[in-house]
Amino acid sequence: MGKIWAIVLAAGESKRMGFPKMLLTFNGKTMLGNVISNIESSDINNIMVVLGAEQKTIQEVVSKTSAKSCYNDNYKDGMLSSVKCGFRNVPSDSDAVLVFQGDQPLIKSDVINNVINAYRSANKGIVIPVYQKKRGHPLLIGNKYITEIEKLDAREGLHSLAYQVPDDVLEIETDSPGILRDFDTYEEYKKEINQI
Repeated sequence: MGKIWAIVLAAGESKRMGFPKMLLTFNGKTMLGNVISNIESSDINNIMVVLGAEQKTIQEVVSKTSAKSCYNDNYKDGMLSSVKCGFRNVPSDSDAVLVFQGDQPLIKSDVINNVINAYRSANKGIVIPVYQKKRGHPLLIGNKYITEIEKLDAREGLHSLAYQVPDDVLEIETDSPGILRDFDTYEEYKKEINQI
């Protein structure tokens, strides 16, 4: 098995939040810092963070971790443009990539490892964690799909790839609702903070 990489999408403008949500404090770190830390605690040794809006301040967070970064010139075109940027910057000899959103700090390392282990034990090119029948992140994609990712329509997004090749998709059940949880508004963030 070749190397497995994580791509962390941190290029968004946080329009609904009104503030760079990757920089919000969460569990004593920034939200993005938590995401990277959870990945660093897993079996993944290679992390690529995709930057866009607020590049300099978010790069400061990344520079304190083991992660590398790349810049998406087209970040205003939406999330899929950042996915494509991330894949272009991951070495071609990688075996698979797990895609994370930078505002999902509740995805723990055991979930990440379960996705990786499922990929290594099953002969499937795409592995997706599922909570209560809903697909979440991180989405694992084998390197053989790089060409197909470049062809995806921005209106449909990355998950549309799984629907194009249903026979090559493995869903793994998890008891972690964190795979579905992200933060688009300050109210959602405050509600979660108050529960911690």
